[in-house]
Amino acid sequence: MNSSTIFYAIGDLMTNYAFLPLEMVGNIFNYACIVLGFVGLFYWLNLQRKMTQKAKDDGKLI
Repeated sequence: MNSSTIFYAIGDLMTNYAFLPLEMVGNIFNYACIVLGFVGLFYWLNLQRKMTQKAKDDGKLI
């Protein structure tokens, strides 16, 4: 038994069992992260717009 046999066994184990849940999820996680990022961006931009308008109304914005 040489080291390549051990490494191939570890690789096969990872491919067949450890990465299987990631393969089943597919791109759903990626799409969820993108959607969550855009929702956060739009929330932040809306909040920034409100704060800027309030600063203009209060005369604190130059």
